[in-house]
Amino acid sequence: MRLSEVKSPRDLDGLSYEELEDLAKQLREEIVSTVSKRGGHLASNLGVVELTIALHRVFNMPTDKLVFDVGHQCYAHKLLTGRYSQFHTLRSFGGLAGFPKRNESAFDVYETGHSSTAISAALGMARARDALGGTEHVIALVGDGALTGGMCYEALNDAGSNKTRLIVIVNDNEMSISQNVGALSRHLTDLRVSKGWTSAKGHVVSGLERLPGLGRPLYRVIHRGLGFVKSLFIDEGFFTSLGFQYYGPIDGHDIRKLEHTLQRASQLKGPTVIHVATRKGYGYQPAEDRPEAFHGTPPFYVETGDMRKRSDLPSYGDVMAEELCALMGQDRRLVAVTAAMLSGTGLQEIAKRLPDRVYDVGIAEEHAASMAAGMAARGLKPYFAVYASFFQRAYDQMIEDVCLQGLPVTFLIDRAGLVGEDGATHHGVFDLASMLPVPGLTILAPRDIHQLRAMLRFSAGFEHPLAIRYGRSSVDLSARCPVKGDYQPGVWERLEEGNDCAILAVGSMVAEALQTRDLLLKEGIEAAVVDCASVKPLDETMLKRLSDRPLVTMEEHLLTGGFGQYVGAFCAREGLPAPAVSFGIPEMFVQHGGRRQLMRYLSLTPETMARRISVALREGKSNGGQETR
Repeated sequence: MRLSEVKSPRDLDGLSYEELEDLAKQLREEIVSTVSKRGGHLASNLGVVELTIALHRVFNMPTDKLVFDVGHQCYAHKLLTGRYSQFHTLRSFGGLAGFPKRNESAFDVYETGHSSTAISAALGMARARDALGGTEHVIALVGDGALTGGMCYEALNDAGSNKTRLIVIVNDNEMSISQNVGALSRHLTDLRVSKGWTSAKGHVVSGLERLPGLGRPLYRVIHRGLGFVKSLFIDEGFFTSLGFQYYGPIDGHDIRKLEHTLQRASQLKGPTVIHVATRKGYGYQPAEDRPEAFHGTPPFYVETGDMRKRSDLPSYGDVMAEELCALMGQDRRLVAVTAAMLSGTGLQEIAKRLPDRVYDVGIAEEHAASMAAGMAARGLKPYFAVYASFFQRAYDQMIEDVCLQGLPVTFLIDRAGLVGEDGATHHGVFDLASMLPVPGLTILAPRDIHQLRAMLRFSAGFEHPLAIRYGRSSVDLSARCPVKGDYQPGVWERLEEGNDCAILAVGSMVAEALQTRDLLLKEGIEAAVVDCASVKPLDETMLKRLSDRPLVTMEEHLLTGGFGQYVGAFCAREGLPAPAVSFGIPEMFVQHGGRRQLMRYLSLTPETMARRISVALREGKSNGGQETR
């Protein structure tokens, strides 16, 4: 059967195992081909192809509910649920999302994008089923990396103690984004390498089955004894102690074995864990050899696995890591912390050079922030590198454990702003709104890679809570506005002079502001451009000096609670005119697409902003910064 002919999972029902294996090969070819052009999560998707086929063969989706953890392994699921003809639009503006999306298909029953949530969500669905008298199965597909997150333990404990009928599949590929860390990861590794038990059980069962008449009764008699024997080979007590029936490890690339185990689990009345061992990147050699590089990948060449070149500039993460590593070489107090994002944040190279001073705590942002606070309380100076969208998960710890105590923890907030094709769950557009109200927290946003270096050098001697936010795509503005001297918070820099208006720009929007200024100048409008790299504290002195002309604010962040409103609140307190125009993101969840495409969609291009400013100045009107479109 051709993959293009699959319109529903029920089309798989009559296929032989040989045909299913051929279908698995087609799925991999389609995933590799599409991701090579569109970018996306490759290795994780290649590892679950057979498991996805088996799930859709055994269970009746979407009546039965499949909840993905993170959701970055749902590509085969999308292809088997009627979306083959749209798959070439993956992660493109207006096309298929790279994660489960409820408005895409009835088969996507729950939207995910962050880790460790699936068991909780599935447990909620199972309890809703029981409350409403339903009979459907609820399955949570969880990567072993997700089990380093605390929510999984809370959900497992709750489900097991209440004996809720639920199936949890642990996809054990020994990876999340970076190599998994922690005690549970080692426990799963012990389970999956227990070949002694698997071999012994296989010999016993096959031997008994050859005994006519007595085989099956005898197997039942000694089954309990086999459980005792099993405990001599491996320890599955973690899950069974929580009240779960445990099956595994199962070969995650053997469809026949997977189906057999899933069918047995579907007949049980209580909570069940199925431990499936897979290989990340399976079936595409470059991804098998370098699963971390192919976790979330830009477009690449299929033949070699080489990435297509995007930019000559180093990423902000690479610049941060290089500068931080140099600073760590000068000061033994400096340490780095990450939550399963060594490579994504740039810390991988520091970990190679200074392994005893980089701490990867797994997918546990809350723990990372509080641990960093504990480090700071005892004299270390920790830097917690985290994506802006994941930083949200450590909000309480940032306030209570770091800022309330005034501890010198530096939050390196990567991927701030619009991050592109990963979409709404990954855009870093809520961080300023969460941080600006917090007393004692200094917030900085570099305009380019050189200013980031200057901020990091400043941070080494700063003994208070600090956040430095920077985007995914780096820029170098040194040709037009080189960084001069040491960095100092609370002081803004005028990059261009102009008396008709003043553009106050934050971080990535400085480059946009400079281009906007050039366009306005062609209309005879002279706009000052101010780099507001110190988001908090504001440069109050400069703000007062600029109040003699209309103010314009620009930020790659939600308008609600963002920099523009923060400036507006100061102006209101001081009796100064509010900003005439505020550019930012409306109160909405922004879809996936390329950053430049999204900036056009949100009317944040220099051309659109220049027209808007020109109209506002001519009409002499202020909109109070409530919209950008």
